[in-house]
Amino acid sequence: MKLKLNITPDIVAVMAAEVAAGERAVSAAMREAGTDLKTAWRAQITGAGLGRRLANSIRSQTYPKVGDSLNAATLVWSNAPEIIGAHDTGPLIRSKNGFWLAIPTEAAGRGLRGGRITPGEWERRRGLRLRFVYRRTGPSLLVAEGG
Repeated sequence: MKLKLNITPDIVAVMAAEVAAGERAVSAAMREAGTDLKTAWRAQITGAGLGRRLANSIRSQTYPKVGDSLNAATLVWSNAPEIIGAHDTGPLIRSKNGFWLAIPTEAAGRGLRGGRITPGEWERRRGLRLRFVYRRTGPSLLVAEGG
């Protein structure tokens, strides 16, 4: 008795095609995951009001750069890690000379050069003195009375 077995599609070619399809799928999934993470991170930054330029510092790269692999990976990072880290961890912010840090509200107006107005500049413009109000449970304030 003679038994002959013929596998019509070549099993080696079928397995090679499956491995290639798997490599393409893994690489595509890594590219999509990296792009989605980068887009979401950028949206969080702009949503927090930190600006488009800081959001555009978020980058991504998929490896391998050329071709597909079952071991594909994506790296997402920031080109401004100190700024991103400062907003993430909330470090203590101090003034230049170590005394007080004045953060003007919108009602204070703009400075002469279009930037933030300083307490001294505000007093000169309005002709009013700012009074320091200490608060135990929150940030202390500089306030103007009357006028």
